[in-house]
Amino acid sequence: MGKLYIVGTPIGNLGDITYRAVETLRSVDFICAEDTRVTAKLANHFGIKTPLISYHEHNAKTAGETICRRIESGESAAIVTDAGMPCISDPGEDLVKLCAARGIEVNVVPGASAATAALAASGLDTSRFSFEGFLSVTKRQRFSHLAMIKDQTSTLIFYEAPHKLLNTLNDLLEYLGDRRVAVCRELTKLHEEIMRTTLSRAAEYYTLNKPRGEFVLIIEGADVSAKEEELTPQQAIGQVRALIAKGMRGADACREIAKESGYSKSELYSMLIAEDED
Repeated sequence: MGKLYIVGTPIGNLGDITYRAVETLRSVDFICAEDTRVTAKLANHFGIKTPLISYHEHNAKTAGETICRRIESGESAAIVTDAGMPCISDPGEDLVKLCAARGIEVNVVPGASAATAALAASGLDTSRFSFEGFLSVTKRQRFSHLAMIKDQTSTLIFYEAPHKLLNTLNDLLEYLGDRRVAVCRELTKLHEEIMRTTLSRAAEYYTLNKPRGEFVLIIEGADVSAKEEELTPQQAIGQVRALIAKGMRGADACREIAKESGYSKSELYSMLIAEDED
């Protein structure tokens, strides 16, 4: 039986690839790529002739089965993403789960990571952090996510695309309050930029300046010593939904949040029902 290698690739600067990564990509029988066109450029730059196959969120189920069968027949494969470490906010996670379930050995070849690179340069606390990935575009899931992390004291890490950045900054400001943030753009690339500011100032800046490139947001954790402010109705319902998502009954969730939100159980339940009917 062969093996699956998780291979980290550069997040922008091709010089950040490791010797081991190049050697691994040359030695395996085939490479599973998120976008074969992107990976082909990397392969051509380093003289890697290994065949590429497509593996992404839209074909993960069928392609995953094919990949596992090939590995079980004796071939070795590498999985890469367009940039950075595969399997982090990435469909490669499903392939690793499939390999683990079938007893296929998985090895890791570490590489660049936008999350840890941004955290290191943020100037914020690095002792405890929580990687939150991308916020959902679905409002209910998005606000439930924000409600769940509102009181976390660890530093928060988000990824965001340029066309969604301003909405995300405004939602973060509404739910988390005006915290310090490092807005990291195009890390390791020609136009790399790290803006250390606050959520409100970042939102103001990108209202006037069109966001360009890929972003990592590093946000300071909640200040446990700060006096709790009264929740907005939207924030309170977001916290109710977060408890419901964990399996709690709606009435019980309303009762729990009523203890700390300033709203009564009946008020919360009425808002919950009204929102569901919209």
